[in-house]
Amino acid sequence: MRTFPAYVKAAAAPRRRPALAPARSMTIAEQIAYLKKGAAEIIPEAELAERLQAAATAGRPLRVKAGFDPTAPDLHLGHTVLLRKLKHFQDLGHQVIFLIGDFTGLIGDPTGRSATRPPLTPEEIAANAETYRGQVFKILDAEKTQVAFNSEWFGPFPSAEWVRLCAKYTVARILERDDFQQRFRAGQPISIHEFLYPLVQAYDSVALHADVELGGTDQKFNLLVGREIQREYGQPPQIILTTPLLEGLDGVQKMSKSLGNYVGITEPPEQMFGKLMSISDELMWRYWLLLTDRSEAQIAQLRAQAEGGQRHPMDIKQELAALIVADFHGAAAAEAARRQFESVVRHKEAPEEIAQAAYRLPPGPLRVDKMLAELQLAASVTEAARLIRSGAVSFDAQRVEAVSIPAPNAGEILIKVGKRRFCRVTLQSS
Repeated sequence: MRTFPAYVKAAAAPRRRPALAPARSMTIAEQIAYLKKGAAEIIPEAELAERLQAAATAGRPLRVKAGFDPTAPDLHLGHTVLLRKLKHFQDLGHQVIFLIGDFTGLIGDPTGRSATRPPLTPEEIAANAETYRGQVFKILDAEKTQVAFNSEWFGPFPSAEWVRLCAKYTVARILERDDFQQRFRAGQPISIHEFLYPLVQAYDSVALHADVELGGTDQKFNLLVGREIQREYGQPPQIILTTPLLEGLDGVQKMSKSLGNYVGITEPPEQMFGKLMSISDELMWRYWLLLTDRSEAQIAQLRAQAEGGQRHPMDIKQELAALIVADFHGAAAAEAARRQFESVVRHKEAPEEIAQAAYRLPPGPLRVDKMLAELQLAASVTEAARLIRSGAVSFDAQRVEAVSIPAPNAGEILIKVGKRRFCRVTLQSS
Protein backbone atom coordinates (compact mmCIF):
# COMPACT_ATOMS: atom_id res chain seq x y z
CA MET A 1 0.00 0.00 0.00
CA ARG A 2 1.22 3.48 -0.85
CA THR A 3 2.50 5.61 2.04
CA PHE A 4 0.85 9.02 2.25
CA PRO A 5 2.89 12.19 2.79
CA ALA A 6 2.46 13.67 6.27
CA TYR A 7 0.19 16.50 5.11
CA VAL A 8 -2.15 14.02 3.40
CA LYS A 9 -2.16 11.62 6.31
CA ALA A 10 -3.46 14.31 8.65
CA ALA A 11 -6.27 15.24 6.32
CA ALA A 12 -7.06 11.72 5.20
CA ALA A 13 -7.27 9.96 8.55
CA PRO A 14 -10.97 9.24 9.18
CA ARG A 15 -12.56 9.94 12.50
CA ARG A 16 -12.87 6.97 14.80
CA ARG A 17 -15.91 5.14 13.54
CA PRO A 18 -18.76 4.72 15.99
CA ALA A 19 -20.27 1.30 16.47
CA LEU A 20 -22.81 0.44 13.79
CA ALA A 21 -26.33 0.94 15.03
CA PRO A 22 -28.86 -1.84 14.38
CA ALA A 23 -30.33 -1.29 10.92
CA ARG A 24 -33.93 -1.66 12.13
CA SER A 25 -33.32 -5.43 12.16
CA MET A 26 -33.35 -5.37 8.37
CA THR A 27 -31.68 -8.09 6.34
CA ILE A 28 -29.02 -7.08 3.82
CA ALA A 29 -31.53 -7.63 1.01
CA GLU A 30 -34.03 -5.35 2.76
CA GLN A 31 -31.37 -2.70 3.26
CA ILE A 32 -30.47 -2.83 -0.45
CA ALA A 33 -34.15 -2.46 -1.37
CA TYR A 34 -34.46 0.50 1.02
CA LEU A 35 -31.43 2.22 -0.55
CA LYS A 36 -32.51 1.46 -4.12
CA LYS A 37 -35.86 3.23 -3.75
CA GLY A 38 -35.56 6.34 -5.91
CA ALA A 39 -31.96 5.54 -6.92
CA ALA A 40 -30.91 5.44 -10.58
CA GLU A 41 -27.95 3.04 -10.38
CA ILE A 42 -25.66 1.29 -7.89
CA ILE A 43 -22.17 0.41 -9.15
CA PRO A 44 -21.63 -2.42 -8.36
CA GLU A 45 -24.71 -3.49 -6.43
CA ALA A 46 -23.25 -6.87 -5.41
CA GLU A 47 -20.27 -5.10 -3.86
CA LEU A 48 -22.53 -2.81 -1.85
CA ALA A 49 -24.26 -5.88 -0.44
CA GLU A 50 -20.84 -7.33 0.50
CA ARG A 51 -19.78 -4.14 2.25
CA LEU A 52 -23.05 -3.84 4.12
CA GLN A 53 -22.58 -7.40 5.34
CA ALA A 54 -18.95 -6.75 6.30
CA ALA A 55 -19.96 -3.57 8.14
CA ALA A 56 -22.64 -5.44 10.07
CA THR A 57 -20.22 -8.25 10.96
CA ALA A 58 -17.47 -5.88 12.11
CA GLY A 59 -19.85 -3.43 13.76
CA ARG A 60 -18.33 -0.58 11.77
CA PRO A 61 -20.48 1.78 9.68
CA LEU A 62 -19.66 2.60 6.09
CA ARG A 63 -18.37 6.10 5.29
CA VAL A 64 -20.87 7.61 2.87
CA LYS A 65 -19.95 10.85 1.12
CA ALA A 66 -21.75 13.39 -1.04
CA GLY A 67 -20.21 16.65 -2.19
CA PHE A 68 -21.93 19.97 -2.84
CA ASP A 69 -20.20 22.96 -4.39
CA PRO A 70 -21.52 26.16 -2.76
CA THR A 71 -22.31 27.87 -6.07
CA ALA A 72 -25.57 29.49 -4.90
CA PRO A 73 -26.78 30.58 -1.46
CA ASP A 74 -29.93 28.47 -1.31
CA LEU A 75 -30.78 24.84 -1.94
CA HIS A 76 -33.91 23.72 -3.77
CA LEU A 77 -35.86 20.45 -3.82
CA GLY A 78 -33.66 19.09 -6.60
CA HIS A 79 -30.71 19.09 -4.18
CA THR A 80 -32.72 17.27 -1.53
CA VAL A 81 -33.06 14.11 -3.65
CA LEU A 82 -29.40 13.42 -2.83
CA LEU A 83 -29.74 14.59 0.77
CA ARG A 84 -32.66 12.21 1.34
CA LYS A 85 -30.57 9.30 0.08
CA LEU A 86 -27.79 10.31 2.48
CA LYS A 87 -30.43 10.26 5.21
CA HIS A 88 -31.37 6.71 4.23
CA PHE A 89 -27.78 5.58 4.85
CA GLN A 90 -27.88 7.52 8.10
CA ASP A 91 -31.09 5.70 9.06
CA LEU A 92 -29.20 2.43 8.64
CA GLY A 93 -26.51 3.59 11.06
CA HIS A 94 -23.77 4.58 8.61
CA GLN A 95 -21.43 7.58 8.85
CA VAL A 96 -22.64 10.33 6.51
CA ILE A 97 -20.18 12.97 5.30
CA PHE A 98 -21.60 16.19 3.90
CA LEU A 99 -18.69 17.59 1.91
CA ILE A 100 -18.73 21.27 1.04
CA GLY A 101 -16.57 21.83 -2.02
CA ASP A 102 -15.15 25.19 -1.07
CA PHE A 103 -12.01 24.33 -3.08
CA THR A 104 -13.79 22.78 -6.09
CA GLY A 105 -16.05 25.84 -6.12
CA LEU A 106 -12.99 27.85 -7.10
CA ILE A 107 -12.66 25.65 -10.21
CA GLY A 108 -16.33 25.47 -11.15
CA ASP A 109 -17.98 22.16 -12.05
CA PRO A 110 -17.86 21.77 -15.86
CA THR A 111 -20.61 19.12 -15.86
CA GLY A 112 -23.18 19.89 -18.52
CA ARG A 113 -21.49 23.16 -19.41
CA SER A 114 -21.03 24.37 -22.96
CA ALA A 115 -18.58 27.05 -21.83
CA THR A 116 -16.08 27.60 -19.03
CA ARG A 117 -17.90 28.50 -15.82
CA PRO A 118 -16.65 31.68 -14.12
CA PRO A 119 -15.13 30.69 -10.76
CA LEU A 120 -16.63 32.11 -7.59
CA THR A 121 -14.67 34.31 -5.25
CA PRO A 122 -13.58 32.89 -1.87
CA GLU A 123 -15.97 35.34 -0.19
CA GLU A 124 -18.95 34.13 -2.24
CA ILE A 125 -18.07 30.51 -1.52
CA ALA A 126 -17.73 31.12 2.23
CA ALA A 127 -21.09 32.90 2.41
CA ASN A 128 -22.89 30.20 0.42
CA ALA A 129 -21.25 27.39 2.40
CA GLU A 130 -22.47 28.88 5.66
CA THR A 131 -26.08 28.90 4.46
CA TYR A 132 -25.75 25.27 3.29
CA ARG A 133 -24.87 24.13 6.79
CA GLY A 134 -28.12 25.47 8.17
CA GLN A 135 -30.27 24.12 5.37
CA VAL A 136 -29.05 20.51 5.12
CA PHE A 137 -29.92 19.75 8.73
CA LYS A 138 -33.58 20.10 7.90
CA ILE A 139 -33.09 16.59 6.47
CA LEU A 140 -29.91 15.15 7.98
CA ASP A 141 -29.33 14.53 11.69
CA ALA A 142 -26.82 17.23 12.66
CA GLU A 143 -25.33 15.20 15.50
CA LYS A 144 -24.69 12.21 13.24
CA THR A 145 -23.34 14.12 10.23
CA GLN A 146 -19.70 14.89 9.57
CA VAL A 147 -19.30 18.20 7.74
CA ALA A 148 -16.04 18.54 5.81
CA PHE A 149 -14.51 21.17 3.52
CA ASN A 150 -12.16 19.99 0.78
CA SER A 151 -9.94 23.03 1.27
CA GLU A 152 -8.78 21.18 4.42
CA TRP A 153 -6.57 18.94 2.30
CA PHE A 154 -6.25 20.93 -0.91
CA GLY A 155 -5.20 24.11 0.85
CA PRO A 156 -1.78 22.66 1.81
CA PHE A 157 -1.54 20.39 -1.27
CA PRO A 158 2.06 20.77 -2.63
CA SER A 159 2.84 21.35 -6.29
CA ALA A 160 4.68 18.02 -6.55
CA GLU A 161 1.61 16.15 -5.32
CA TRP A 162 -0.53 17.88 -7.95
CA VAL A 163 1.80 16.50 -10.59
CA ARG A 164 1.55 13.00 -9.10
CA LEU A 165 -2.25 13.20 -8.98
CA CYS A 166 -2.49 14.37 -12.61
CA ALA A 167 -0.15 11.58 -13.70
CA LYS A 168 -2.69 8.98 -12.55
CA TYR A 169 -5.19 9.79 -15.32
CA THR A 170 -4.90 10.42 -19.04
CA VAL A 171 -6.22 13.20 -21.27
CA ALA A 172 -7.82 10.56 -23.50
CA ARG A 173 -9.87 9.27 -20.57
CA ILE A 174 -10.89 12.80 -19.55
CA LEU A 175 -12.06 13.51 -23.11
CA GLU A 176 -14.36 10.48 -22.94
CA ARG A 177 -16.60 12.64 -20.81
CA ASP A 178 -19.56 13.77 -22.95
CA ASP A 179 -19.49 17.49 -22.23
CA PHE A 180 -15.73 17.75 -22.81
CA GLN A 181 -16.04 15.67 -25.96
CA GLN A 182 -18.81 17.85 -27.38
CA ARG A 183 -16.97 21.08 -26.64
CA PHE A 184 -13.73 19.70 -28.11
CA ARG A 185 -15.46 18.62 -31.35
CA ALA A 186 -17.26 21.95 -31.63
CA GLY A 187 -14.00 23.84 -31.25
CA GLN A 188 -15.21 25.48 -28.03
CA PRO A 189 -12.50 26.39 -25.52
CA ILE A 190 -11.78 24.09 -22.56
CA SER A 191 -9.56 25.52 -19.87
CA ILE A 192 -6.89 23.25 -18.37
CA HIS A 193 -8.23 23.81 -14.85
CA GLU A 194 -11.55 22.20 -15.89
CA PHE A 195 -9.72 18.92 -16.51
CA LEU A 196 -8.70 19.00 -12.85
CA TYR A 197 -12.26 18.95 -11.55
CA PRO A 198 -12.88 15.17 -11.85
CA LEU A 199 -9.45 14.47 -10.29
CA VAL A 200 -10.09 16.85 -7.41
CA GLN A 201 -13.50 15.30 -6.73
CA ALA A 202 -11.90 11.85 -6.93
CA TYR A 203 -9.17 12.76 -4.47
CA ASP A 204 -11.81 13.92 -2.02
CA SER A 205 -12.81 10.26 -1.76
CA VAL A 206 -9.19 9.35 -1.01
CA ALA A 207 -8.91 12.02 1.68
CA LEU A 208 -12.17 10.93 3.30
CA HIS A 209 -11.66 7.15 2.88
CA ALA A 210 -15.10 6.97 1.29
CA ASP A 211 -16.79 3.58 1.08
CA VAL A 212 -19.74 4.98 -0.87
CA GLU A 213 -20.18 8.18 -2.86
CA LEU A 214 -23.54 9.56 -3.93
CA GLY A 215 -24.21 11.89 -6.85
CA GLY A 216 -26.70 12.77 -9.53
CA THR A 217 -26.72 10.82 -12.77
CA ASP A 218 -24.85 13.72 -14.39
CA GLN A 219 -21.94 13.06 -12.01
CA LYS A 220 -21.42 9.41 -13.00
CA PHE A 221 -18.15 10.09 -14.85
CA ASN A 222 -16.63 11.92 -11.88
CA LEU A 223 -17.75 9.20 -9.46
CA LEU A 224 -16.16 6.50 -11.60
CA VAL A 225 -12.89 8.48 -11.68
CA GLY A 226 -13.05 8.38 -7.89
CA ARG A 227 -13.01 4.58 -7.93
CA GLU A 228 -9.88 4.55 -10.10
CA ILE A 229 -8.02 7.19 -8.10
CA GLN A 230 -8.75 5.35 -4.84
CA ARG A 231 -7.19 2.21 -6.35
CA GLU A 232 -4.13 4.28 -7.31
CA TYR A 233 -3.76 5.35 -3.68
CA GLY A 234 -4.14 1.82 -2.37
CA GLN A 235 -7.72 2.12 -1.14
CA PRO A 236 -10.71 -0.13 -1.91
CA PRO A 237 -12.74 1.59 -4.65
CA GLN A 238 -15.90 3.28 -3.45
CA ILE A 239 -19.38 2.08 -4.33
CA ILE A 240 -21.32 4.54 -6.46
CA LEU A 241 -25.00 5.32 -6.02
CA THR A 242 -26.54 7.79 -8.45
CA THR A 243 -29.87 9.54 -8.05
CA PRO A 244 -32.10 10.90 -10.85
CA LEU A 245 -32.16 14.59 -11.69
CA LEU A 246 -35.46 16.04 -10.50
CA GLU A 247 -37.56 17.75 -13.15
CA GLY A 248 -38.67 21.25 -12.26
CA LEU A 249 -42.21 22.58 -12.06
CA ASP A 250 -42.45 22.59 -15.86
CA GLY A 251 -41.95 18.82 -15.92
CA VAL A 252 -39.34 19.12 -18.68
CA GLN A 253 -36.10 20.80 -17.61
CA LYS A 254 -34.00 19.87 -14.58
CA MET A 255 -35.03 21.92 -11.55
CA SER A 256 -32.95 25.07 -11.67
CA LYS A 257 -33.07 28.50 -10.14
CA SER A 258 -31.91 30.09 -13.39
CA LEU A 259 -34.87 28.52 -15.23
CA GLY A 260 -37.37 29.67 -12.62
CA ASN A 261 -38.85 26.15 -12.31
CA TYR A 262 -37.67 25.48 -8.77
CA VAL A 263 -39.01 25.20 -5.21
CA GLY A 264 -36.52 26.60 -2.70
CA ILE A 265 -36.36 24.89 0.68
CA THR A 266 -36.21 28.27 2.46
CA GLU A 267 -39.28 29.67 0.68
CA PRO A 268 -42.35 30.48 2.83
CA PRO A 269 -44.68 27.48 3.40
CA GLU A 270 -47.55 29.00 1.40
CA GLN A 271 -45.28 29.65 -1.57
CA MET A 272 -43.83 26.13 -1.46
CA PHE A 273 -47.28 24.60 -1.19
CA GLY A 274 -48.67 26.62 -4.06
CA LYS A 275 -45.74 25.85 -6.34
CA LEU A 276 -46.06 22.13 -5.65
CA MET A 277 -49.77 22.25 -6.43
CA SER A 278 -48.90 23.66 -9.87
CA ILE A 279 -47.13 20.51 -11.08
CA SER A 280 -48.88 18.15 -13.48
CA ASP A 281 -50.66 15.04 -12.21
CA GLU A 282 -48.11 12.86 -14.00
CA LEU A 283 -45.09 14.67 -12.52
CA MET A 284 -46.66 14.28 -9.08
CA TRP A 285 -45.72 10.58 -9.00
CA ARG A 286 -42.08 11.41 -9.68
CA TYR A 287 -42.13 13.83 -6.72
CA TRP A 288 -43.77 11.19 -4.51
CA LEU A 289 -40.93 8.79 -5.40
CA LEU A 290 -37.97 11.16 -5.01
CA LEU A 291 -39.13 13.61 -2.33
CA THR A 292 -40.94 11.43 0.21
CA ASP A 293 -40.23 8.29 2.21
CA ARG A 294 -43.39 6.53 1.05
CA SER A 295 -42.56 3.08 -0.30
CA GLU A 296 -42.99 2.23 -3.95
CA ALA A 297 -45.89 -0.06 -3.00
CA GLN A 298 -47.63 2.78 -1.14
CA ILE A 299 -47.13 5.15 -4.08
CA ALA A 300 -48.48 2.53 -6.48
CA GLN A 301 -51.56 2.20 -4.28
CA LEU A 302 -52.13 5.98 -4.35
CA ARG A 303 -51.79 5.97 -8.14
CA ALA A 304 -54.28 3.11 -8.46
CA GLN A 305 -56.75 5.06 -6.29
CA ALA A 306 -56.38 8.12 -8.52
CA GLU A 307 -56.73 6.14 -11.76
CA GLY A 308 -59.63 4.13 -10.39
CA GLY A 309 -61.54 7.22 -9.27
CA GLN A 310 -61.44 6.41 -5.55
CA ARG A 311 -59.46 9.61 -4.84
CA HIS A 312 -59.15 12.84 -6.79
CA PRO A 313 -55.57 13.60 -7.99
CA MET A 314 -55.90 17.12 -6.48
CA ASP A 315 -56.37 15.64 -3.00
CA ILE A 316 -53.36 13.32 -3.42
CA LYS A 317 -51.29 16.26 -4.65
CA GLN A 318 -52.30 18.27 -1.57
CA GLU A 319 -51.14 15.37 0.60
CA LEU A 320 -47.80 15.40 -1.23
CA ALA A 321 -47.38 19.17 -0.90
CA ALA A 322 -48.20 19.02 2.82
CA LEU A 323 -45.62 16.26 3.40
CA ILE A 324 -42.87 18.19 1.62
CA VAL A 325 -43.67 21.52 3.30
CA ALA A 326 -43.75 19.79 6.70
CA ASP A 327 -40.22 18.47 6.12
CA PHE A 328 -38.90 22.04 6.07
CA HIS A 329 -41.41 24.08 8.09
CA GLY A 330 -43.24 21.63 10.33
CA ALA A 331 -46.71 20.08 10.30
CA ALA A 332 -48.53 23.17 11.62
CA ALA A 333 -47.12 25.41 8.88
CA ALA A 334 -47.96 22.79 6.25
CA GLU A 335 -51.57 22.62 7.43
CA ALA A 336 -51.85 26.44 7.41
CA ALA A 337 -50.47 26.49 3.85
CA ARG A 338 -53.03 23.87 2.84
CA ARG A 339 -55.89 25.95 4.31
CA GLN A 340 -54.69 29.09 2.52
CA PHE A 341 -54.44 27.20 -0.76
CA GLU A 342 -58.00 25.97 -0.31
CA SER A 343 -59.37 29.46 0.31
CA VAL A 344 -57.30 31.35 -2.26
CA VAL A 345 -57.23 28.89 -5.15
CA ARG A 346 -60.14 26.50 -4.82
CA HIS A 347 -62.61 29.03 -3.37
CA LYS A 348 -61.20 32.09 -5.21
CA GLU A 349 -60.81 34.12 -2.02
CA ALA A 350 -58.02 36.61 -1.37
CA PRO A 351 -55.84 35.69 1.61
CA GLU A 352 -56.60 37.40 4.92
CA GLU A 353 -53.08 38.76 5.22
CA ILE A 354 -51.64 40.30 2.06
CA ALA A 355 -48.08 41.58 1.85
CA GLN A 356 -47.74 45.32 1.31
CA ALA A 357 -45.05 47.26 -0.49
CA ALA A 358 -44.31 50.59 -2.12
CA TYR A 359 -42.90 51.12 -5.60
CA ARG A 360 -41.71 54.34 -7.24
CA LEU A 361 -42.98 54.67 -10.79
CA PRO A 362 -40.44 55.43 -13.52
CA PRO A 363 -40.78 58.59 -15.63
CA GLY A 364 -41.62 56.58 -18.75
CA PRO A 365 -43.24 53.15 -19.39
CA LEU A 366 -43.40 50.66 -16.52
CA ARG A 367 -41.27 47.52 -16.87
CA VAL A 368 -43.58 45.08 -15.12
CA ASP A 369 -41.02 42.25 -15.20
CA LYS A 370 -38.43 44.43 -13.45
CA MET A 371 -40.97 45.61 -10.86
CA LEU A 372 -42.04 42.04 -10.00
CA ALA A 373 -38.42 41.01 -9.50
CA GLU A 374 -37.68 44.03 -7.30
CA LEU A 375 -40.79 43.32 -5.21
CA GLN A 376 -39.68 39.66 -4.93
CA LEU A 377 -42.90 38.48 -6.56
CA ALA A 378 -40.71 36.64 -9.06
CA ALA A 379 -37.28 35.09 -8.61
CA SER A 380 -35.78 37.08 -11.48
CA VAL A 381 -36.64 39.44 -14.33
CA THR A 382 -36.53 36.44 -16.68
CA GLU A 383 -39.04 34.47 -14.60
CA ALA A 384 -41.27 37.56 -14.31
CA ALA A 385 -41.32 37.95 -18.10
CA ARG A 386 -42.26 34.27 -18.46
CA LEU A 387 -45.12 34.68 -15.98
CA ILE A 388 -46.43 37.75 -17.83
CA ARG A 389 -46.32 35.97 -21.18
CA SER A 390 -48.24 33.02 -19.73
CA GLY A 391 -51.01 35.31 -18.45
CA ALA A 392 -50.22 34.70 -14.78
CA VAL A 393 -49.93 38.38 -13.71
CA SER A 394 -52.81 40.75 -12.98
CA PHE A 395 -53.24 44.29 -11.62
CA ASP A 396 -56.56 44.75 -9.80
CA ALA A 397 -57.90 41.57 -11.45
CA GLN A 398 -56.95 42.82 -14.93
CA ARG A 399 -54.46 40.60 -16.76
CA VAL A 400 -51.16 42.25 -17.67
CA GLU A 401 -50.57 41.55 -21.36
CA ALA A 402 -47.06 42.95 -21.92
CA VAL A 403 -43.70 43.20 -20.19
CA SER A 404 -43.65 46.99 -20.68
CA ILE A 405 -46.85 49.03 -20.21
CA PRO A 406 -47.74 52.73 -19.88
CA ALA A 407 -47.16 53.74 -16.29
CA PRO A 408 -50.41 53.59 -14.26
CA ASN A 409 -51.52 56.41 -12.02
CA ALA A 410 -50.12 56.71 -8.53
CA GLY A 411 -52.16 54.92 -5.90
CA GLU A 412 -52.77 51.44 -4.55
CA ILE A 413 -53.15 48.31 -6.70
CA LEU A 414 -53.50 44.62 -5.87
CA ILE A 415 -50.95 42.56 -7.77
CA LYS A 416 -51.58 38.85 -8.22
CA VAL A 417 -48.86 36.55 -9.58
CA GLY A 418 -49.94 33.02 -10.40
CA LYS A 419 -52.62 31.53 -8.18
CA ARG A 420 -51.07 32.20 -4.81
CA ARG A 421 -48.90 35.32 -4.66
CA PHE A 422 -50.61 38.60 -3.74
CA CYS A 423 -49.17 41.99 -2.87
CA ARG A 424 -50.89 45.30 -2.25
CA VAL A 425 -48.56 47.89 -3.77
CA THR A 426 -48.62 51.63 -3.28
CA LEU A 427 -47.43 53.20 -6.55
CA GLN A 428 -45.59 56.47 -5.99
CA SER A 429 -44.94 59.19 -8.57
CA SER A 430 -41.30 59.68 -9.55
